[in-house]
Amino acid sequence: MAVSRLSRFVKLQTAASRNSRALAGLYSTAAEHCSRGDDCHGDDTVDNRSRAVANVRMLEARASKLEEQVRDLSEKYKRALADSDTVRRKTQKFVEDAKLFGIQSFCRDLVEVQDRLQEVFTKHGLEKMKPVGGKYDPYQHEIVCHTAAEGTEPGTIALVRQDGYKLHGRTIRHAHVGIAVETQEQ
Repeated sequence: MAVSRLSRFVKLQTAASRNSRALAGLYSTAAEHCSRGDDCHGDDTVDNRSRAVANVRMLEARASKLEEQVRDLSEKYKRALADSDTVRRKTQKFVEDAKLFGIQSFCRDLVEVQDRLQEVFTKHGLEKMKPVGGKYDPYQHEIVCHTAAEGTEPGTIALVRQDGYKLHGRTIRHAHVGIAVETQEQ
């Protein structure tokens, strides 16, 4: 729609330039008549001048309308650009949200499964060990690394790499843990 308005503007501008050339011809014709010695004071000259003045006024009015149309089209163009930018940003956010939350219903189902499994584990006496901060016990833990951890005593468990489990108090899987060591200050 903006393109058709722009083409109309170009056509009107072309017509206005043709009319201004015709108007210049009227002035030059009157000047040529006077320079050749024709009667410059006749009724034809007054009619030509009044027509020329009318044409000038008409062209000025047309030019002001065209300028107004240019301002209007420029404003509409700027609004269209802003609207397209807004749509682009909203679409981009929608795509990002779809990527981020696309598996939300799947995750809800997994949380329900995890809750059910936890209930079954508790019902049958299976419990997860929570060794962080406790002392190392070779019957419950397997050392996989030593780490310098501030705020923990040397020889205590600083981190858990894999959870361990007990069934009715008996260890069925050792917890893989990292043991805190003393930090050497220099």
